[in-house]
Amino acid sequence: MSAPATPAPSAGHELEKSKFGLYVEIAMLLAVITGLELVTVYLPFMKWLLVSVLVVLSTVKFMFVIFYFMHLRWDKAFCTILFFIGLVLAGGTMFALLKLFGSEASKPLALAEPPAPVYRIVV
Repeated sequence: MSAPATPAPSAGHELEKSKFGLYVEIAMLLAVITGLELVTVYLPFMKWLLVSVLVVLSTVKFMFVIFYFMHLRWDKAFCTILFFIGLVLAGGTMFALLKLFGSEASKPLALAEPPAPVYRIVV
């Protein structure tokens, strides 16, 4: 008796399996980047260097998430452009608000304190 023939995997199944592997690899990469961010916070470097490294790592994570997990890579270019227009508007609004509320004019006025009483000793 002959052995039963195993069906050949279909092309759709292989594509689905390879996309799953890609998502798992990206998730592991995102976990490694998150670990690097956590370690970076506790390193004794200058503040500007730490902030720069954290911004770069966060930007890399953001790009991976929007292009793969939000499927922006496979969408039409128009959808990608609309997404980035919204992102630029939100970033500009955030920058403007930080500048507005970080300036001297936005700090509350100091309350006028009454002068300290003067005590005279009369002998």
